[in-house]
Amino acid sequence: MALKHEPTAPYHSAQDALRILETVVRHTTGVTDTELARHTHIGMERLTSLLRMLRREGYVEQVADGAYVTGDALARLGSAQGREQALREHLQHTLDRLRDSVGAAVYISRYIDGEVRIDQFAAGPATPVVNEWVDFRFSAHATAIGKSLLGQLDHNGRRDHLSRHKMARLTSRTITSDRVLLSRLASQPPTVPHLDLQEYAVGTVCAAVPITAGSSVGCLALSLPLEHAHRLRQAADALNRNAAPVLLSLAI
Repeated sequence: MALKHEPTAPYHSAQDALRILETVVRHTTGVTDTELARHTHIGMERLTSLLRMLRREGYVEQVADGAYVTGDALARLGSAQGREQALREHLQHTLDRLRDSVGAAVYISRYIDGEVRIDQFAAGPATPVVNEWVDFRFSAHATAIGKSLLGQLDHNGRRDHLSRHKMARLTSRTITSDRVLLSRLASQPPTVPHLDLQEYAVGTVCAAVPITAGSSVGCLALSLPLEHAHRLRQAADALNRNAAPVLLSLAI
């Protein structure tokens, strides 16, 4: 289990959750919350919150005597056989819950082989998916997803991407200057979500937060119709707070 260091709340939550899981795995006959607090040095209030999340995600179970043991989801994701399918199914359940929680379509995206890729998403009648009118691979400069992914690359990585993909003007709000974009990416704090305020498409606003595990660069994003733009900041904060389960799934 490995996480790339990102000084964000989801990172710290996932890091602490990994410590809890590793302790539970070592104690095959079960371990109490008091013992977990002693072994992990995590305060009881925070431990209780993380255990609640781990139980909801199926990573741990509480047996009759109150001790915690490994859950079915951890066993499935920890197994080499069928892990990819198990991970997709688990992430989809997590995304579905997150969609309902934040009231927006949500997406997992990764930067693979120099390109933006949408891996999974959860949408519905009340939470419509973004209309991909321009291929996301060629519009990273205009999307919250693209800016979040590029923001996790080093300067040379960002330059390389922009040299391969022309910064086309998609709306009147689109940034088309590589100097301006690179400056904004360099100054963006990792704890602040990247936003797309009708830069990719008129009528849609988006936000994205990093979920980087190991050497993989990724992000979690949401989109809202313009009429719900007043909810974007609140939804983005909720997305950031609830990113830990997704990050944890990718790190196991």
